[in-house]
Amino acid sequence: MSNSTEKIAIIGAGLVGSLMAVYLRKRGYQVAIYERRSDMRKSKVAAGRSINLALSNRGWKPLAEVGLENEVNQMIIPMNGRMMHDLEGDLTFQAYGKEGQAINSISRGGLNQLLIEKAEAEGVSVYFDHRCLGVDHEQSTVSLEHEGNTHVVKADIIIGADGAYSAIRQTFQKTDRFNYNQRYIDHGYKELVIPAGHAGAFAIEKHALHIWPRGNYMLIALPNTDGSFTCTLFFPFEGERSFDTLKTDREIMAFFNEVFPDAVGLMPTLLADYKENPTSSLLTVKCFPWIKNKTLMIGDASHAIVPFYGQGMNSGFEDCRVLNDMLNEHDDDWDRVLPLYQASRKPDADAILDLALQNFIEMRDLVADDYFLTRKKIEAKLHELFPSKWVPLYSMVTFREDIRYSEAIEKGAKQKAIMDEVMSRPNILENWEKVDLEAIVNQLK
Repeated sequence: MSNSTEKIAIIGAGLVGSLMAVYLRKRGYQVAIYERRSDMRKSKVAAGRSINLALSNRGWKPLAEVGLENEVNQMIIPMNGRMMHDLEGDLTFQAYGKEGQAINSISRGGLNQLLIEKAEAEGVSVYFDHRCLGVDHEQSTVSLEHEGNTHVVKADIIIGADGAYSAIRQTFQKTDRFNYNQRYIDHGYKELVIPAGHAGAFAIEKHALHIWPRGNYMLIALPNTDGSFTCTLFFPFEGERSFDTLKTDREIMAFFNEVFPDAVGLMPTLLADYKENPTSSLLTVKCFPWIKNKTLMIGDASHAIVPFYGQGMNSGFEDCRVLNDMLNEHDDDWDRVLPLYQASRKPDADAILDLALQNFIEMRDLVADDYFLTRKKIEAKLHELFPSKWVPLYSMVTFREDIRYSEAIEKGAKQKAIMDEVMSRPNILENWEKVDLEAIVNQLK
């Protein structure tokens, strides 16, 4: 059977499903996407659920491969580093990488629309308002509900790209020897906004990801092309200071005035946004296997992660690229590719999930710590002087798509052990510039 006669059904028209469809259509397959929601191009995105995304190298490469680099370039704002805001409103900037390296703020909805339009332009059929009811793994069929009617679609390959609450994964859970772990973290999030200033001016530094780190919680802000910032409060659901305890207008405003004083004046609709926008939860998903006969799960359906490394979308896009590369390598032999893909990507998915959880602690707490900031200065100097030997973990994950997540976490652990010893030295805050950097790098051998 040739590619032109093979039919592929993708469940989910989100970012990953749409990109995967473009890749596969370019390979000559007949591709159809089935999406539970209505066409987002015809309906307004619900307020409070449009969190910006941070596009980095692992996501850029697949977008470039399918020919979308120029279009996406018009939609992004590069962020060269973190801008930390302390309680007094003092600012500390920490570059993400070397000169010229940045992560890119981009609208989730805008990018999703672009990918859907690209898929349709390539010849992909996209069916909205089609809810997946289940998969028959033996027959390779999908049951779908549309406007109250149920119909069955047969495909040579079925790909579940339907997110963290995947209907495809639910069918896997009913099969033998399927391992599944779902974990909600204690924090949720609420979206707020800093509007654009006069004539679309940015109220705070445009080319930075702003963080108000406060120990057990934090506020972040990412720039939008219209001059506004999308802000997200990451906050415990329960506890002394939590979503559960901030109820009245007075309590809400008193909290923000005390904890984020320099942000309050930038958010004229703060109270209304806080009360009207939903409080959403954050979860992680680990599962295995990702394949059953001719059905495969990718993206959040197989490995949902929290957003604190900015790698959710990027890792999902990398899924698509890796699968496409393997189809190239093995002449579209899906029987060979599916198990190879699963074996290759599972360790990387587990690694980035763990890293994202760890980075939450770093973002909400350590970025304001003198020892942490000094540690970062030493690591930046090491990378500057020995660029091929010492690559900071963040740079490996964010800027080096040639390094696998699992490889990055392994190298990062070795570097952490070395730096823990360096930071334990007496008077390191005052004497860090006198550290023997070559001796540190030589410990990596």
